[in-house]
Amino acid sequence: MRIFLLLFLYSTCVPAQWTITATDIDPANYYGITVANGMVGLVSSPEPMRVQDVVLNGVYDNYQRGRVSNILKTFNHMNMNLDVDGRRIGAGDIEDFQQQLDMQHAELVTTFSIGDSIDVRHTLLSLRHLPFTALAQVEITARRPVRITPASVIESPTHLRDVRNTYSEIDRPHVLLGLLTSYAESPTGAHTVAASTSFLFPEPHGREPRVIHEDWDFNMHLAKFHRQLAAGETYTFGVVGSTIASEHTADPLNEAERLTIFARLEGMDRLIARHRAAWAELWRSDIQIEGNLRDQVAVRSALYHLYSFARAGQAYSLSPMGLSGLGYNGHVFWDTEIWMYPGLLALQPGMARSIMQYRYDRLPAARTNAFMHGYDGAMFPWESADDGSEDTPVWALTGPFQHHISGDVAWAMWRYYQTTGDTTWLRTTGYPVMREVADFFVSRVEREGPGRYNINNVIGANEWEENIDNNAYTNGMAVTALRYAGDAAAVLGLEPDTAWAEVAANIPILTFPDGTTRENATYVDTTIKQADVNLLAWPMDIVREPTQIRKDLAFYEPRLSKDGPAMGKAILSLLYTRLGDVDKAYGLFEQSYQPNEVPPFGVLAETAGGTNPYFATGAGGMLQAVLFGFGGLDFTDGGIVQGQGRLPAAWTSLTITGVGPERRTFRVE
Repeated sequence: MRIFLLLFLYSTCVPAQWTITATDIDPANYYGITVANGMVGLVSSPEPMRVQDVVLNGVYDNYQRGRVSNILKTFNHMNMNLDVDGRRIGAGDIEDFQQQLDMQHAELVTTFSIGDSIDVRHTLLSLRHLPFTALAQVEITARRPVRITPASVIESPTHLRDVRNTYSEIDRPHVLLGLLTSYAESPTGAHTVAASTSFLFPEPHGREPRVIHEDWDFNMHLAKFHRQLAAGETYTFGVVGSTIASEHTADPLNEAERLTIFARLEGMDRLIARHRAAWAELWRSDIQIEGNLRDQVAVRSALYHLYSFARAGQAYSLSPMGLSGLGYNGHVFWDTEIWMYPGLLALQPGMARSIMQYRYDRLPAARTNAFMHGYDGAMFPWESADDGSEDTPVWALTGPFQHHISGDVAWAMWRYYQTTGDTTWLRTTGYPVMREVADFFVSRVEREGPGRYNINNVIGANEWEENIDNNAYTNGMAVTALRYAGDAAAVLGLEPDTAWAEVAANIPILTFPDGTTRENATYVDTTIKQADVNLLAWPMDIVREPTQIRKDLAFYEPRLSKDGPAMGKAILSLLYTRLGDVDKAYGLFEQSYQPNEVPPFGVLAETAGGTNPYFATGAGGMLQAVLFGFGGLDFTDGGIVQGQGRLPAAWTSLTITGVGPERRTFRVE
């Protein structure tokens, strides 16, 4: 009865369009959902009161695969054990197991019961206002007299070396504060990482439970307490934990403990209130769909994940899997600028600015990369990590040849200026990057006569076509970057290099005899991994005529691989919406996410039937289909404007709030 009441109260407080609920959980077919704050990602586990992975943003080292850097999986510091009457509780002991993500408040609530003894409610938060700190709130209700022993556990992944475990106490007249701490070196010793936790008890000082420290081995230690509960009694306590690395601070050991002390003495109520206030501010920018709960929850989930993986006020970017795991080594690809960034730019310009700062800070490395390949300007790496040098595994040819990434970065820089109108930023950050990218493409083309400034030996957006000439996407993005560099110079009152316009005017976009845009000089009609030619109509505007857009769609849509990544169909949906074929667009929109949902939360895998969530790139694609397709939004020199929005028959209305710096609202009915 108690557990039912808790769930009922919870569900009435958080409407269905804000929740994702997992029941009938199968540990053998479980793909976790992430709570994150743009710095620390905590991935859920099918084991009660435990976390599957902890991912720390911005920290890379060489381990695992590819002889390249990987984002660091750090201490699992938010795990808990629970003993009931002296017996350890595991997955086989629990009943009524349910996990529910409250997207509105970014809280993962797990509930379960243990026979006739207790009901448990465990809430996990990666605190939005404290970038390196998490909170677990635990509520235990006794069904009969029972002795509980909760334990806060820090476990070290095997790749961390020279692990040290400590426990200390700070005794003041008003508080006795215990600190469970671990610190270690990253696999090569390049970084020091640390984690520290502390209990939050409801009792006044002097009456709190006695904490016992147990140091089991180098990879695990814990702090625990005992408490006797009477039948019907509910006991609520918490654990705060901070993790940080030398990437973020010169002294991670002491800083992890300081941050945990700060959170501990803020107290549970203040921590939750400030966390919720920070998320309320983010959700001022929202997408509201009336008439279709499934689409609403899916779109909110996409927004929730991108908001969770990014953060304003710093200089980190986004990997295809965000902070949900180690997929793609945590590297930064074109996925960020072309797929995830547009939605964030429209709804969270502060997050978009952080992503652009990441690229600007690595401009010297991009210059070096161009120099090493015999070119001028800046050649951004296909896979970027800590220092901005090329981090693609050598077995992948994309590293030396996927040159459109530089144009993708320049495209994003100009869109940021268009959205914000910030000429100071353009002068100090955006234009320096755009100028160097333009210089790169001037040196990259091979001049073979008017209209034949070719870009040869590349890999385009369709990565299944390698070492090809005059790829449509690459050439289109080069033209776009060159034109935008000239536009930026004009805004700043600077004289553009005359070569930029000359080269842009002579880079070819190939066509077949019937006028269909040709993907590359040797392409005929093979299956393609993902959209390439069609991207010339969006996010670029190289192909503008509706008849040409429709012709290209008719040719390439049937050739889009069923095994390709999710975002390809999302961009086709956007284009069909703009052409007025909303039924076709909506079908493609559904295909862009529904086949990729995996249990029990419906998190997105990269491909239909895939097993590698969370695919933030796919989330970015589906959001573009909504914002810039059905919603009719577009980037212009006058900011974000709304053109012709078109509503699917399955929806009764679409409302987009908090758009751009002005936080405007747009509606389609």
